[in-house]
Amino acid sequence: MDRTIASSSAFADTKPHYNILDGLRGVAAITVVCFHLFEAYATSHVDQKINHGYLAVDFFFILSGFVMGYAYDDRWKTMTIKEFIKRRVIRLHPMVVIGAIIGAVMFYWQGCSAWDVSKVSIAMLLVSTLLNMLLIPATPGFEIRGVGEMYPLNGPSWSLFFEYIGNVLYAFWIRKLPTKALAVLVLLAGGGLAAFAIWGPYGDICAGFSLTGENMLAGSLRLLFSFSAGLLLARVFRPVRIKGAFWIGSIAIVVLSAIPRIGGHEHFWMNGLYDTICFAVIFPLLVYLGASEKVTDKTTIRICKFLGDISYPLYMVHYPFIYLYFAWVKNKNLSFMESLPGAAALVIGSILLAYLCLKLYDEPVRRYLTNRLLKKK
Repeated sequence: MDRTIASSSAFADTKPHYNILDGLRGVAAITVVCFHLFEAYATSHVDQKINHGYLAVDFFFILSGFVMGYAYDDRWKTMTIKEFIKRRVIRLHPMVVIGAIIGAVMFYWQGCSAWDVSKVSIAMLLVSTLLNMLLIPATPGFEIRGVGEMYPLNGPSWSLFFEYIGNVLYAFWIRKLPTKALAVLVLLAGGGLAAFAIWGPYGDICAGFSLTGENMLAGSLRLLFSFSAGLLLARVFRPVRIKGAFWIGSIAIVVLSAIPRIGGHEHFWMNGLYDTICFAVIFPLLVYLGASEKVTDKTTIRICKFLGDISYPLYMVHYPFIYLYFAWVKNKNLSFMESLPGAAALVIGSILLAYLCLKLYDEPVRRYLTNRLLKKK
């Protein structure tokens, strides 16, 4: 998930925001929370409600590439790779750490039939916490939840693992590619990801969160296509006249995420084709439109700023509560309507917690690290 442009309170030299893109990122983050809620009632991705919420990650990667090109492409004559890496670690890693800590604190309250937390020793939990904080994927021997996640304390950290890979590739290689070569990379990666979606084992691209070969392949293709497509879009971007881009984009993201599974168990290729249309056509178009409009309406600016500010913290703190909600639903054998108050509390509470983490932890820590590591003496 991308968080490229930092708050102005943390980085004085940050370029102006694309307000609408900030807002769309926040809308997508909320759809991720809702998508994860319905994991408690699904037997697979085929029958899950808010079925295509996983595509938000691909939208985040495109945003990441686009904003990366905007924020950094013209800085390389004065910025070193070391300084760039410092900036990215400062921007991304504080929330990785707090997400792991929240997951560890809540771990022993998440027991259910799907995973037996009582068998996990405190020593193993501490090791797993350290691995997650350092963004080191958990191998099977250290995957303490037992469901195959790279980061069993805070599942969404997997996309940060690939985000870091994207940042390194950008710094050492992709940024140096001529535009035509970058376009070829986008086409090749997009073809590979489309093939995985349409003819792959799942009929979707909801993969990347595990150390299995299929997941690593899918996660790598998702990053390589979307991140590179965002960079390419930044290079060739020419704004068009558009009004209401935030509202158009928000409705599109919500609708695309909520569309039921297409083709069922019989025709996986149909859903794979839907995923391909979303990541290859619609999402780049939404980023293009969102970057085109210059917002002057103060209400829309406030909404977009709030959604943009909470988007990354929300993405990184909500999932430990999803584990808890999942366990509660399974242990009590609850229907969705019976658990609706808990679901609403989870969504609202996660947004509030994200805002508190932003103001009380993330921004102060980033400001401190920026002053210590980046300010010239």
